[in-house]
Amino acid sequence: MSSKVQIGQTAMKVTKLGYGANSVGGHNLFPNLSDETGKEVVKSALDAGVDFLDTAYVYGLGRSEELIGEVLKERGNRHEIAIASKAAHKLVDGKIVLDNSRDFMRSSVEQSLKRLQTDYIDLFYVHFPDGVTPPEEVAGTLKELKDEGKIKAIGASNLDIEQLKAFNQDGYLEVFQAEYSLLKRGAEDFYLPYCVENNISFVPYFPLASGLLTGKYSKDSNLEGKEGNPLFQGETYIKNIEKIAQLKQLATEKGFDATHLALAWLLKQPAIDVIIPGAKTIAQLQNNLKTLDVHLTDDEVQKISVIFS
Repeated sequence: MSSKVQIGQTAMKVTKLGYGANSVGGHNLFPNLSDETGKEVVKSALDAGVDFLDTAYVYGLGRSEELIGEVLKERGNRHEIAIASKAAHKLVDGKIVLDNSRDFMRSSVEQSLKRLQTDYIDLFYVHFPDGVTPPEEVAGTLKELKDEGKIKAIGASNLDIEQLKAFNQDGYLEVFQAEYSLLKRGAEDFYLPYCVENNISFVPYFPLASGLLTGKYSKDSNLEGKEGNPLFQGETYIKNIEKIAQLKQLATEKGFDATHLALAWLLKQPAIDVIIPGAKTIAQLQNNLKTLDVHLTDDEVQKISVIFS
């Protein structure tokens, strides 16, 4: 496993490749999941030296946190692992609604601590804005929790530009999470420069564009379940497949596959210290970990950027 990196200005020093645990207990997000498989993938990640786990309440409505808590309790090495979690969602009359209020964020952290069977969370994000609570107020709530030692670092996710500026008006934001991949480059327009300027670490989600960048899809693939994803539709999909074919060629020349280059490229971008690809199986996890063996030259990074420009 590669040497550790510091996540921005936080105290966390972790492996560059963490594990996004939305398929651990995320029965509301994925079909046919097994809790036992989820736990086994987490154990395999830890066995391989991964020490940064990213979860959230909405991954199984607390189930992902519970399963991670069970694994860490069984292993007895909680303090060697950095845990990130998130809150904003709650169930009201069977429907998910968003809440960023002070009372809700505070109770969410308390409930996460119980599910994770721990007395602190290394990084806690507001997962989505609720459109009501001022972002700077949410930042203030998380600062309180940090001062109390319940969380160690303050994160935010899915804020637009104005919300991000408001959230960070007192300089509390340490980690920001948003969508970013070779096929979704919008973060480069504002988020990445803002994070560099303000010493905020940027963590990309959907780094493999819902599996498209793994290279497993072709023009003739069955796209059942991808109907709502614009990357998989019509002419856009055909163009994406053509770009990925070039990435696969470059990967093959280096002895890797498209997944490894897509993830390694992200690690070369400004403000990005760690990436958190998900994996439903141990095989997927082990394949993702090969990314850490990839060495991209500046010319190769530029070449990949141009393919996907």
